[in-house]
Order: sequence, then structure tokens, then C-alpha cells
Amino acid sequence: MKTVKNILSYASMIALALFMIAPFIWMVLVSLHPSKTPIPTLDKLVPQQPAFDNVGKVLFDPTLPVARFFFNTVLVTVCVVIGQLFVSSLAAYGFSRFKFKGQNLVFSLFLASMMFAGPVTQIPVFLIVKNFGWLDTYAALIVPGLSSAFNIFLLRQAFLAIPKELDEAAKIDGAGFFRIYSRILMPLVKPALATAAAFTFFGAWTNFFWPFISTNSTEMRTLEVGLAIFKNSYGATNWPLQMTAALIVMAPLLVVFLFCQRYFVKGVMMGSIK
Repeated sequence: MKTVKNILSYASMIALALFMIAPFIWMVLVSLHPSKTPIPTLDKLVPQQPAFDNVGKVLFDPTLPVARFFFNTVLVTVCVVIGQLFVSSLAAYGFSRFKFKGQNLVFSLFLASMMFAGPVTQIPVFLIVKNFGWLDTYAALIVPGLSSAFNIFLLRQAFLAIPKELDEAAKIDGAGFFRIYSRILMPLVKPALATAAAFTFFGAWTNFFWPFISTNSTEMRTLEVGLAIFKNSYGATNWPLQMTAALIVMAPLLVVFLFCQRYFVKGVMMGSIK
């Protein structure tokens, strides 16, 4: 009886996995068809001669600088991830290791900010960026994303799970606050850092609304914004190139997810234990 239940469980999980991955497989197969080919039927879904040059056509099309979009997205995402981890971890270190007047109130305000959707704050942020003269620059794409209340909360909880006796021992050895933060606490919260980095990467890479309103020139667009104009550039029926462009956007997300998935549960659980 137990063997039958195990077989049914594995069969259902495999069926669910195939159902979930089927659209991605369909995208890959359609992207391998020659340019301007109509959407193939199921019996002709597998191309006889895969058109691997579609990637080059999309990235190096002279009418649409997709390679520039890709560079902008990589640059902005890397800067946001590194900057946000640095800023959030310092703030979390302060909330977890120092006592100051109004600490609970300030931290509660940080948590309360998570209740508001991102677009709610876009207008005041846009006006601030405009007054700074940052519109259509990398500063506009990077600086507003350098803080995250969720990451501060996650890393604060991870720091609280580390005994303060380690800090006291380090102080006896002559270590300062920054050295304790960088050499002792940060290596111990790697799972939480990996989780925060992955979530930040996903958010920065797939961000559409803010890059759309904060940039005007084509050279400053990111992949998500550029993907929105692929239809007009390639034509409404050029499905192979559109699917290729979508895969170029999705591929880094899949790689980061596969690399960091083993840290997700561990990082969240580490941050939930005090």
C-alpha cells in the first residue's frame, strides 16, 4: 500500500512539473524556428533546422539596441544587489546590536512601509529624482533601489539569532564595530544574504514601471522596457524573435534561481528564529 502511494505521489509531482514547464519548452521550441515563421502547430513544433542565429539577430539588430538593453539591465541589477545588501545589512546590524531612543518606533515604521505597494511611492520618488537632475541617468535607475524594508527585517532577524557573546569576545580581542560586522556576523548569515540577494535580483531584473518613467532615451532603457517595444520593432507576427527576446530576459532569472534555491528555506528559517 505504501509503495502504491509513493508511486502515485511521484507520478502526480512529475505530471505537475511537466505541466508547469510546458510553456517554457514551447517558448524554446518556437524561438528555434526561422524568423517570421508563424506559430507552429503541435505536430510541427520541433524545428527541422534550428535557427540558433535568432539570438544574434535579437541582440545585434541595428534597429533595436537589445545588447545595450542587456548591458543596462546587468549594470543596474548588479549595482542594486550589491548596494542594497550593503545598506540593508548595515541597517539590520544597527537594529540588532545597538539600543537607541525610539528604536522600536523606527523599526515599526520600516515594517509599516512594507504595507504600501511600490507604485504608491513612485510619484514622490520621481519628483525627487527630477529635482536632482537624475532623470534618464544610471543614478535614477540605481539609487532609489538601494534600500529594502524586507531585507532589513530579514537580516535583522538573522543577526538576532547570533549570540551576542561573539561580539563581546571580539571586543575583548580589540575588534571594532565594523570589523565585528564584516568579519564575524556577515559570514554567519550567508544563507540570509543569499536569499536577500536573490529576491533583490529578481525585483531589479524584472522591474518595468520605474525604468519606464525614469528614462526617456532608447540607450538608457532596460530589457523589461525594451521587451515592450519588441512587437513594434519585429512585427506582430514575428513570433520566433519575440520568443527569443523573452528567453534572453528569462535566462538569468532561471540561472540565479537554480543557484540560490537551496538557500531560500535556510535563509528564511534562519531569520525566523531568535
